Amino acid sequence: MPRPFVTSPPDAPPRRPTHRTLVFGSYLFSSTIFLPHALAAPGGETQARHATVHAARTPHATTAPDTARGTSRGLSPAAVRAATPTATPPSRPEVISVSRQRQTPATRAEARLASIPGATSVIDAQKTLKGRNFTSADALSFQPGVFAQSSGGGDGLRLSIRGSGIATGTNYFRSGMLMMFDGLPVTTPAGTPYELFEPLGLRYTEVLRGANAFDYGGLQLGGAINYVTQTGYDAQKYQARVEAGSFGYVKEQVSSGAVIGKFDYFVSVTNSYRGGYQENTKATSFGINANFGYRFNDRVSTRAFFRYRQTVNGYPGYLTRDQILSDPKQSQSPYYSWGAHRIQPGTKYYGDMTTIRIDDASKIELGFNYQDAPIDIENNATSQVWGYKTVAGVLNYDRHDVLSGHKSDTQFGILTYSDLDAWQTNHIRVNSGANAGLFAGQPLGETLRHVKYGGTENYFHLRNNTEVAHNLWLTAAGALAFIGRESDVTYPNRSHLGTSSVNFIPRGGFRYIPYHNIEIYGNVSRSIQPPNDWNYNYAGAYYNAAAYPLQNYAGENSTSGRLRNQTATTFEIGTTGHYFHNKWSLSYYHSAVRNELLTVMTPQSEAAGTSIYGNASPTTHQGVEFSLETELLKWSGNTLSLRQAYTYQDFRYRHDAVFGHNRLPGIPEHFYQGEIHLDMHNGFYAGFNAQVSSKVGASYDMTYFAPSYHIYNANIGYAWPRKHREVFLSFNNLANKHYAAIVVPGYQSAGKQLSVMQPGDGFGVFAGVSMGFD
Repeated sequence: MPRPFVTSPPDAPPRRPTHRTLVFGSYLFSSTIFLPHALAAPGGETQARHATVHAARTPHATTAPDTARGTSRGLSPAAVRAATPTATPPSRPEVISVSRQRQTPATRAEARLASIPGATSVIDAQKTLKGRNFTSADALSFQPGVFAQSSGGGDGLRLSIRGSGIATGTNYFRSGMLMMFDGLPVTTPAGTPYELFEPLGLRYTEVLRGANAFDYGGLQLGGAINYVTQTGYDAQKYQARVEAGSFGYVKEQVSSGAVIGKFDYFVSVTNSYRGGYQENTKATSFGINANFGYRFNDRVSTRAFFRYRQTVNGYPGYLTRDQILSDPKQSQSPYYSWGAHRIQPGTKYYGDMTTIRIDDASKIELGFNYQDAPIDIENNATSQVWGYKTVAGVLNYDRHDVLSGHKSDTQFGILTYSDLDAWQTNHIRVNSGANAGLFAGQPLGETLRHVKYGGTENYFHLRNNTEVAHNLWLTAAGALAFIGRESDVTYPNRSHLGTSSVNFIPRGGFRYIPYHNIEIYGNVSRSIQPPNDWNYNYAGAYYNAAAYPLQNYAGENSTSGRLRNQTATTFEIGTTGHYFHNKWSLSYYHSAVRNELLTVMTPQSEAAGTSIYGNASPTTHQGVEFSLETELLKWSGNTLSLRQAYTYQDFRYRHDAVFGHNRLPGIPEHFYQGEIHLDMHNGFYAGFNAQVSSKVGASYDMTYFAPSYHIYNANIGYAWPRKHREVFLSFNNLANKHYAAIVVPGYQSAGKQLSVMQPGDGFGVFAGVSMGFD
């Protein structure tokens, strides 16, 4: 008897295919009984079926003895002779195979996102694990439209998608996009805490650029990034990984995952240390990532999530262009003497996602999470102690119908997140010496300011995809956004600010598949991005010289109420597909932005360790995103391939009274990554890649620039075939190029070099080993 097919739970990947050789006495029996039964086996949404049947026709067939005995089946001798294949010579077994290649979790995610009429991509963690994985910048490489650079090798990235997020410098909550774990929001009214984003322990990462994050409730200009963790269904039972290399870098991970009946679990523990390439950039971290799933029956399953991470990152300040070109290892004075650093003493994240399959055509997902993110920023003569406790929830209802002969997919969703307890307190931490500044002689530890924050964002979104003609799908969608913000300075002077708004966000698009592996898409969408709740205290004239004396240091500034929601209308057109060993994605977008949220660094704000936030006059974002993966050569199980990612970004003012049509600074106009990669059938692999960037504006008057650069990296490794063992060796920045990886622009350079740049790492060598056991 063949083994029965086993259905995996909804979030489980298909198990490794097994091949059973079934020998039957009759080809007729095997083809009419077993094969149809295998093909008709009930299939789950996430698991394709397979069967491999070997049916043998031999002279020893089981029907021959009965017919040779004459009348046992009521046949005459003549009929017996006619029915007996005595003249057929022995033949080799005839093989009938029905099979399919195993789909990885990343492949299934790509198929799901293919229904979106816009630019999306999926990053398979199995590919990123072939090299160093220190921060999310390593995992987000080779993604067109995504600009991710690490600050001093720490977790506080400079992260932007389509120019959204350039408003925020390094070591701040991320802005301009929705960021998620397993479909649950990590983003809060304050932005997104970055310390939880450990790249190890993931299955894959979804990148939904721009308005294409609509189905998740991501209505910001940048879109969304969804990090999907491993579960007991796809993790190794025991696994250990170690990475080490230049700049004192060491990172360890141990993990375990398994399925026990209806229950499964995955737990990953990581620890890392880096002394730093640049002075005062030491970084340490420790984290836990765990989830536990339970399948009640074929229709209902739930998964609970827990994350904990603590980090410490040194703060080197910013350098001028000439300082980076001559000595990028130096830090800005006086941050080294201050011992400037940022501490996340222990951020906790709890969540749960429950899936209920109502029937074969509809399902409900219900999830929630709670975050507690304490922060201690000690970047200058004062310290900023923050506390953020937030709660979030999601509700998604999906159904699939056939209406008048046309396929129709509908989704209704709710995304909501709110502050529970959010506050900030500033203290004096340096009151003597040359760098005490305004606080010389003041009591150490004295409270300068206490602020309470409140914010809520609630999005109700509805979307329908309908196949109006063969291979032509139309998308119609709309969302309501209810947004509220509060900022209440309670010490030393009472000052309260509250704002609220209701907005409608429409979206429309199309997908056309002229050939089975080529797709053309387009969409027109609105987007909205409110200021982070703490931005109101760092806006406008707050850092003007007249407002900076100590007695005014803690007051609400006069222009904070003028911060408005950023809105944009974007149209996008593109194509994706694969043909003749090429897999591509190409998109063009154009966004008309109003009240764009931008930052600028002035000498006064720099002294306070932050930037000024404000709304810009009308701006335009447009760009081209292109990726291409090419199989150059394939022989005897070996593959030589080339992958490329190119981003063109043209962001500029429209008729600004001061800057006219200047480009917006802080991000390169052209950014390219390319890699040629060799995979051998015996497990050996090697790669050589390049990263090229055009010059970057470092002031809003566009008279001061970070130079263009190109850096080269190499990687070799070996993965034991059919074993969970792997080693790799990476060489980064082979030419030891001095370059500015991050620019937080100043206002006007006036012919001077501003300290607004942070360097990228110099030449480094990194090695890693990973071992797993099932």
